[in-house]
Amino acid sequence: MLSGEKARQADTAAPVPEITLGGLRIAAVDRQMAAALLISAAHRRGRKPFYSTSANGEVLARVHADKTVAQLFRCADQILADGQPLVFASRWLCRRTLPERVATTDLFHDVAKIAERERVSFYLFGAGEVENIRAAAAIQRLYPALLITGRSHGYLTGAALEQKVEEINRLAPDILWLGLGVPREQLFVRDFLSRLDRVGVIKTAGGLFDHLAGKTPRAPLWMQQAGFEWLWRASMEPRRLLWRYLSTNPRALYVLLRYSQ
Repeated sequence: MLSGEKARQADTAAPVPEITLGGLRIAAVDRQMAAALLISAAHRRGRKPFYSTSANGEVLARVHADKTVAQLFRCADQILADGQPLVFASRWLCRRTLPERVATTDLFHDVAKIAERERVSFYLFGAGEVENIRAAAAIQRLYPALLITGRSHGYLTGAALEQKVEEINRLAPDILWLGLGVPREQLFVRDFLSRLDRVGVIKTAGGLFDHLAGKTPRAPLWMQQAGFEWLWRASMEPRRLLWRYLSTNPRALYVLLRYSQ
């Protein structure tokens, strides 16, 4: 259950404290408050979806290197800190510190528990077909009363993608979980946000569905808390991720030191 104070803040849409890390405005909230804010936005609804995304060191490096990616993130309504190194950096570099890491793979469960109770509906869009099916099945096992209005793999283009966007809007989920990876999910929001006016919230989710499907295991808790989950992921997929992290981590460190307050 939410604490009374946090529930009231979310319900009244009180200003959310933010800090600047690596040039991005990051919401200085814990997981409980982040979940409350997403549920509140889903209930409140507006003329367009509330757009929530997440940043880690790799994102900060990409934002610094690519103006297009930077704009995709800066137009978000909310950016959450999905990286323990950002929490550490806030303690050293900022006037206000991040209470904790808000990893989407953990936040999903916080939101789902409230959504099940408050009848907030989900749509699951992303990952491959097998992983998406397995993730949806796992979610239904964990949260049998949760309303899932629909699901789809994320490898759609052209007319098929256009039709899927129309379907999602017709089904009008309260929260669309968008697991396409950076920057595909941010590009999706840029291209289709205005056409999803019946959706309450779009939350980018990265590799969430792969985790839920059991394809990608989480790092041991001590590695997560120490800020080394990236090293665990690189060890799982060295060909795809090792060079990426070795090249982006130094740039992320630079932008954190240069553009934080």
